[in-house]
Amino acid sequence: DNSPEFIPKCRTCRRQAREQSGEGDHHEGLSSDEELTPTEVDEFQKSKDNVLEDSRKIFEDVHADFCDIRKILLKFQEWKEKFPDSYGDAYISFCLPKLLNPLIRVQLISWNPLEQNFTELEEMPWFRAIEEFSDAENVSES
Repeated sequence: DNSPEFIPKCRTCRRQAREQSGEGDHHEGLSSDEELTPTEVDEFQKSKDNVLEDSRKIFEDVHADFCDIRKILLKFQEWKEKFPDSYGDAYISFCLPKLLNPLIRVQLISWNPLEQNFTELEEMPWFRAIEEFSDAENVSES
């Protein structure tokens, strides 16, 4: 029941339950439904740590030339300079997003724009590498 009189009663009941249990860390204005228990916080942190650990292993057995975006883009730049016709026929500009997508996703796993000290996307190494590659393509085309 979401009637207006039901909502304040629930809040009052939760507030009274918190006061009786001695919970003093409730912040007014926040829903108690949004508050995580210490167990939930620990489980989330463990799960997050496991995902981050697994993400470090994804490219463990890949040659360095094929898991570094800058090196991959340099190979495409060389291809374009040496064989411009086949480069153009391969529609590389359409292929690169799909090729780089998994590499970028792995680097963004730990990125959280809601943290105070997060890195701007424009400052990330993969973003700068793509930007440099795009600038090099534009210069060579003109």
